[in-house]
Amino acid sequence: MDIITYISTLQQVLSARKDWLERSELAKLKDNLRIYQISYASLYNIYLKKKLIDEDPYKQETKISELEVPETGAFNEAKRIEALTIRLSNYDNQLDFLVNFYQLGVDFLNLDRIKRIVGLIRYVDWISFSPDSQSLMTKAVAELTNNSKAGVDPLTLSIIGESLTRLSKTTAAAMSTLKDLNLYYRECYKLNVRQNITQSMSAGEAAPDVIKKKMPSAMPGSPFYKELIEEILKEDYSNEGGDLRDVILNSFAVKEEKAKAAKPAVDFKKILLDGIVVIGGAANTLTEINVKLHDNQAVMESRKKSFFEAIKELIRKMTNAEPEEVVYSIEKMDETKGVPIKEKIYFYQFMGDIDKKIKILNSFVRGPAYNKLSAMSEEQVISYLERNIKEVTALHKTLSALDDFFKANVVKDDRDKIKGIKPELSALKNTYVKANQLRYEYSAQKEEEEQMKSLGINPINAGNQAQNPPLPPAPAA
Repeated sequence: MDIITYISTLQQVLSARKDWLERSELAKLKDNLRIYQISYASLYNIYLKKKLIDEDPYKQETKISELEVPETGAFNEAKRIEALTIRLSNYDNQLDFLVNFYQLGVDFLNLDRIKRIVGLIRYVDWISFSPDSQSLMTKAVAELTNNSKAGVDPLTLSIIGESLTRLSKTTAAAMSTLKDLNLYYRECYKLNVRQNITQSMSAGEAAPDVIKKKMPSAMPGSPFYKELIEEILKEDYSNEGGDLRDVILNSFAVKEEKAKAAKPAVDFKKILLDGIVVIGGAANTLTEINVKLHDNQAVMESRKKSFFEAIKELIRKMTNAEPEEVVYSIEKMDETKGVPIKEKIYFYQFMGDIDKKIKILNSFVRGPAYNKLSAMSEEQVISYLERNIKEVTALHKTLSALDDFFKANVVKDDRDKIKGIKPELSALKNTYVKANQLRYEYSAQKEEEEQMKSLGINPINAGNQAQNPPLPPAPAA
């Protein structure tokens, strides 16, 4: 097979490979990264609650435009907690950006972006996780994790163990997919070099230095990868080139798969009810926040009162009257306009609303409300789920602003008495993000079923009827 024919054939093979990656492997990668991020966030929140690291005051202000692996170098042992606080907070933000905002599509990703994702996944070696690790960050995080197990309840121990298991499994699964993607992009790069530079070169002309000089004009903005250029020269101009090209075509070809067994019908309502249970889990976090905010309010109220204020407070206590309403002016970000806005919070009314919300959310976890929702239609359940996700999301924004208000407005002598709620806010965010992902999963699967029905395919027997392009064996390393 001559070079021109090989280029044409490789182009077709990579096109089929791209379809397979987009249709099958990227969906798996997204799922594994989502589980990875949630599992790490669980550990991160435990480190914060155990005060093994501090809250990062700039965490919510961080703006990310591209993935960056956090610092991995040695740190001053005297500033160990400060260094780990910054690094692990940054890592949490980077994973959140990767899972919830990054474009995980074949056309967007490339060799550089795959390298960044791999760097994040391997930032901590969860597969060989040990305090004796040669990796500085793995060693440090393993020590944090061991310390976090001291004096905790069985539920927290279970969360730590399950999180570590999931991190190890999803690391292995994600790395397998990323390896497939990396191999694909390497061959795409080599194909581009052939099409734009080397296909018209003779063996005497083709050399790394010559190709490097031509790249800025022939492939503007494309990096020069010497290793891949040398592979091209070996495959296209050496005596063994024909065999090497055959190996590449065979390893990337999408093989025909056997017909799949009929799959059971998707229980769409169960996906929605799982989302209801997940959002119901916010009740525990809101309860913890409620206690801290009441304590913070007590600190604010303990400031020196005037004689008449003290008399009024005494009369209220004697008559068991409701506390006088306190109004705070907080600042939140208007997401639509991107500008901060002021909002008045009637504190005791707001806390009463949270109490009511906690009771409602508690009833979602296999309680009366769950049983009632189970008897409703899918349309009613998804409407209920969407409304509660929206309400919890709005609560998160208000509580974050209220947390900032307390920290900024307490008198200097009382600052140490104010209890921050950043760990709880992070847990609350993970809850509504996870519930929202189940809502998206429902919508995606529902849309897929409707499309299959419109094509006259029975979704239950789709495995036997659909002639989908098959999954190939894993390519050679």
